[in-house]
Amino acid sequence: MTPLIDVGAVLRGSVSDQYTNLVTRHTGRAVRDGIERELAGLGARRVTIIDFSHVGLLDYSCADEIIAQLLLRYGASAHGPVAATAAEVYFIFRGVGDHLDPIKHVLEHHGLAIVYEAPLGDTHLVGEVSEEERLAWDTIRRVPRATVEAVAAVAGLPPETCERALHLLWRRRLVLRDGGDFLPIGAVA
Repeated sequence: MTPLIDVGAVLRGSVSDQYTNLVTRHTGRAVRDGIERELAGLGARRVTIIDFSHVGLLDYSCADEIIAQLLLRYGASAHGPVAATAAEVYFIFRGVGDHLDPIKHVLEHHGLAIVYEAPLGDTHLVGEVSEEERLAWDTIRRVPRATVEAVAAVAGLPPETCERALHLLWRRRLVLRDGGDFLPIGAVA
């Protein structure tokens, strides 16, 4: 079973039982610290659902403190070193539909992307990704456990372009890699 972290519950446990809004950087930092404590108890390779369904308001500073800093801390960047931890941590963000404006802004500012789960369970890629990355990501959602060659054939990309896109998606923790296969993280959640 995929672990789920309820951001609203973390907020109430970290700041106040009455609070449902994430509107200060200090509050965002406290919530991220609470999320990281929960993540510390999980295994080395994991997909975790971060659920914002019980959050009333999310401002830009909290989107940065929670989402961007979690992604950067757990190595979900196309640039720089791979994760500082030995763990391979993947996130699916749920309940963020009402908060997409500040989230998109923060993701674009940092050059990041997330997998977002819509209310009916379908997943979307949100943030800064190249056209090739988006095409490869869309393809592996239709061709689970896909090799580079299979994705390249279905997507109509040259194999070297597809390999680069899939590698970047994996580095950014937007797809799983199992040997030579790539899997959509929503498929294992």
